[in-house]
Amino acid sequence: MKVNKASFPQYIVAGEQLGAGLSLKPEHLDDILALPVEQPITNNNLWFEVHTENYFVAGGPRLNYLRAVRENFDISFHGVGGSLGSDHKAMLAHTKRVKALIDEFQPALVSEHAVWSKSEGKYFADLMPLPRTQDALASLINGIDCYQTGIGRSILVENPSNYLDFISDMDEPQFLVEAAKRSGCGLLIDINNLYISSKNTGIDALDYLKQIPAELVGEIHIAGHDPDPALGQSLLIDSHAAPVATPVWDLLEQAIEIFGQRPVLVERDANIPSFEELMSERETAQNYLNQSESQSRLNISHKEVVRQ
Repeated sequence: MKVNKASFPQYIVAGEQLGAGLSLKPEHLDDILALPVEQPITNNNLWFEVHTENYFVAGGPRLNYLRAVRENFDISFHGVGGSLGSDHKAMLAHTKRVKALIDEFQPALVSEHAVWSKSEGKYFADLMPLPRTQDALASLINGIDCYQTGIGRSILVENPSNYLDFISDMDEPQFLVEAAKRSGCGLLIDINNLYISSKNTGIDALDYLKQIPAELVGEIHIAGHDPDPALGQSLLIDSHAAPVATPVWDLLEQAIEIFGQRPVLVERDANIPSFEELMSERETAQNYLNQSESQSRLNISHKEVVRQ
């Protein structure tokens, strides 16, 4: 599928130099700093993502190792504490800290989640999906507006994992697309979240992807999941504690065909394996991107031959 990039917004342009990336983990710092910054690493545009709130510190080793990584690699900030769908009273204080990090590290991408995780000053230890109602949509748009105003740039907003089906006014693609169009944000499509939602609630994952306009998508995530300890495969959990599953890889390939090349992040947040194992998964993701690029070039060459 040929995608016209002429009208793409800045959050897509900013990510064009990125290939496949990895979650940045402190235990891998020595391995990362030992990587050659010459070819082939730079050709494949390796980058690293961090959870923004983990760096809400005044100084110390955590910021220092991020500075060391940033000298050689692009990074992205992925927020988990913005609670865009609810309770925006503390947003200004939150985004002030995010902006301070952005000003120093100049991340290629900044993202958050289309969820709620706090209410009336109380925080919850999860990122919970929003009911897809007009009121919830208005709250999400307001939260995105507050966040973007606070940091002075557009963000990408990620689709949630769903464990239950809600009685809703609209389906999730419509909900997210409307939020993006009315707030000026982009979308981060988490393929693992989508796969989990498809298995837990019965939605059609491929149809979901086809409902998202390519020009809104600025990044893609993939990760591993696990069956619920009690319910087994009938309820999948977004654990980020396992290798990427084959169906998620397959869905990633379809997403790249639909959206075109986008930065792809391999997430891992628990049961952290060796850096070599994560780099192997990252290489698989990069191969999907390279195949897509090769196919695009082949299609362009074929069209030029036909015109002649």
